[in-house]
Amino acid sequence: MQQPMIVGKPALIVVDIQQAGAMPAEEVGIAHMDGIDDRVRRAERLVAAARDAGVPIVFFQEVHRPSGVDFGRELDGAEGRHCVAGAPGTDLWPTLVPDPAADDREFHIVKRRYSGFIGTEFEIVLRGLGVQTLVLIGGLTDVCVHYTFADAHQRDFYVRVVEDCVGGSSVARHEAALDAMEYLQSGARRSTDEIVAAFERAVIPAGVGA
Repeated sequence: MQQPMIVGKPALIVVDIQQAGAMPAEEVGIAHMDGIDDRVRRAERLVAAARDAGVPIVFFQEVHRPSGVDFGRELDGAEGRHCVAGAPGTDLWPTLVPDPAADDREFHIVKRRYSGFIGTEFEIVLRGLGVQTLVLIGGLTDVCVHYTFADAHQRDFYVRVVEDCVGGSSVARHEAALDAMEYLQSGARRSTDEIVAAFERAVIPAGVGA
């Protein structure tokens, strides 16, 4: 059954928009769809709309130790070493970072796995804020976005994915992942314009758990 686009209090989840997205796969270990500049512009628009409405924002960054101790099974498939601490491309995109003056609304969470829920304080933050709907942007559509979506779904969050503001490891995998997310929650696939309009209608009162 399709639910309203935003149920309860929303949060914008910026998944791994890191500088590697604009770099060649042979340098950063993972292939990325073309179109990063357009996706960044949309992400900047969504972040600005969230800030204006008082919507909490979580900025995820995938980072691995140079020793490789925390890669686990991530290198068993098509991916090479990626998102290594201190390596080119691992830093967040410079215009998509938390506002240091908004420490009760904007959060930077480093993760070692695809899903934002694994080994992080993500769920504690969401529950503390009283968030019910997660709006996902970033990448990769078929990896970290998809796994975070699925784990949120299994924790009974409402989840929306901004399909023109996520990018996959390939167009085919991107489309397949979007289809899989829509299968889990009807109406999950949304556009930047739709989410911006929803944020404009949903000005959130200040305060933890508001």
